[in-house]
Amino acid sequence: MNIGFIDYYLDEWHANNYPRLISEATQGKMRVNLAYGHIDSPIGGRTTDKWCEDMGIRRAGSIDEVCEQSDCIIVLSPDNCEMHELLCQKPLRTGKRVYVDKTFAPDFTTAKRIFDIAEASGTPCYSTSALRYASEYQGISDVSALTSVGPYRFETYAIHQLEPVMMLIGSKPEKVMYVPGKGAYSLSIAFEDGRTAQINGFDANAPFLMNLVSKGQNMLINVKSDFFGAFIRNLTRFFETGEGAVPHEETLRIMAVRGAGVEAIKRPCEWVRI
Repeated sequence: MNIGFIDYYLDEWHANNYPRLISEATQGKMRVNLAYGHIDSPIGGRTTDKWCEDMGIRRAGSIDEVCEQSDCIIVLSPDNCEMHELLCQKPLRTGKRVYVDKTFAPDFTTAKRIFDIAEASGTPCYSTSALRYASEYQGISDVSALTSVGPYRFETYAIHQLEPVMMLIGSKPEKVMYVPGKGAYSLSIAFEDGRTAQINGFDANAPFLMNLVSKGQNMLINVKSDFFGAFIRNLTRFFETGEGAVPHEETLRIMAVRGAGVEAIKRPCEWVRI
């Protein structure tokens, strides 16, 4: 099965590692053989031509070429989610299975427009953070309280906390509050059923931790499992069978919280409705 890449720029961690991980997970049955970069990398120093040469992947001259010549498509741009609406226009009209890398969209409204394209054309697609598939989060239910910890800035890295938090809480979010700190932040999320969750980010390379109460019992989770390997297995299963996709409704809720969080950064210590 041939997989095509569509990226804002190709010299980034996901594009550099997905081809190997996908090939290894499928014993070579799935391979990335075609890639399109919208611009040359502004951070890695490698041009699109050099990246393709180094990776042994053929360069596509256009998004159309990727759409036409690939069995399945990955839209990357993991650190520039504002580019997804542009990059998804054609692949989400192909009817082929499409994975859109995290973070899916800047906010709910943009996410809804992107999913509307796929749903109108019957194109199977999904998006997720790999952290959703950490084994430590599996099988947990009836969460009544939750505090999460993770690394780096909200705009790029909060998705890795938002994804499991929203999955475990499973309720409709109503409002958020952002509290800045020196090299850190805290985001409170209030849900319609009265529960709350806290997300805490640290500029230093913090581990992914979670303290939660499940069925009345306290649990302290330190994520050490191979969540990226588990994600790749989910991705390849989706490409092969169409199964394993995160429901659009859940992703839309996550993007709504993310968008409200970005707005809350501008209005610290104030509740912002979702």
